[in-house]
This record gives sequence, structure tokens and C-alpha cells, in this order.
Amino acid sequence: MPNVYDFEAQQITGEAVPLSQFKGQALLIVNTASACGFTPQFAGLEQLHQRYGKQGLVVLGFPSNQFGAQDPGSNEEIAQFCQLNYGVSFPMMAKTDVNGAQAHPLYQWLTSEAPGLLGSKAIKWNFTKFLVGKDGEVIKRYAPQDTPESLSRDIEAALAA
Repeated sequence: MPNVYDFEAQQITGEAVPLSQFKGQALLIVNTASACGFTPQFAGLEQLHQRYGKQGLVVLGFPSNQFGAQDPGSNEEIAQFCQLNYGVSFPMMAKTDVNGAQAHPLYQWLTSEAPGLLGSKAIKWNFTKFLVGKDGEVIKRYAPQDTPESLSRDIEAALAA
């Protein structure tokens, strides 16, 4: 059975990132967008990164342009936007498809491990979040409207496990 550490992603700057480098840490994986009503969640995600990073939480942002074309910029433009507007210091990955035939294998795995409402595997919108435990297994999927702040209890439980 695969777990999150079996996947690789591409950093927003282009370097390959084997997720195995995060072994033993909890991950919060989020598909993001720069021009979405939920974009202000970047601030809350950065707060989680600052608050729990030293305890072993890694927030990973995956920009996607699949929902209302709300992240049309280049990887460089997205990185600048996140840094300038929200002070994002957690790892941002390259723009990624999270749905469909070209969906990143990580997202194919995440959605099969933690389906959405009524068993739906598709990501419905930007800022869908997946909490992955230190063992590399998916703990929970969160809807876009679930604020980063509302995840604190689950994150603390994942870090304590």
C-alpha cells in the first residue's frame, strides 16, 4: 500500500521534492489559488506553519488553475504573490492539476484515500485540505470553507500521535 512518502512533487522553483524527506512529520496538503474568495486562507496556513512547524507540521501548497482559472500566473508570479501578500514561508509546489486525467499522482492517491461528500473523489474547489499523519497515512479531508484555524485540534492530535 502506498503512503504519502512514495510520491514526489516539483517545488515552485522547479526542483524535485521527494515527499519521503518529510518522513515522521505531519503534512497539511492544500490546493491553492491566488484569485479565489478563499485566498485569504494563505494567512491562516502561514500561521499554522509558524505555530506548529517546530513541532513537526509541514504545510504544502499546490497551486492549481483548475477552478475558475483563479491561478493563471506562472510559478514565479504565484510565488511572488504568496510571499508579497501573505508572507508565505511554507513550501509551495509547482502549479498542479488536482483533478482529471492529468491529476498529479499524489492527488489521485489523496482523493482515493479520503473521498469527499457522498464518496466523491474529485476536488470540488480551491483550498481543499488533506491532513496526513506522521505515518504517511491520510487522516482527514477538509472542505475549502474549513478555515486553517479550525484544524488546530486535529493537527495537535496528529502531532501527538
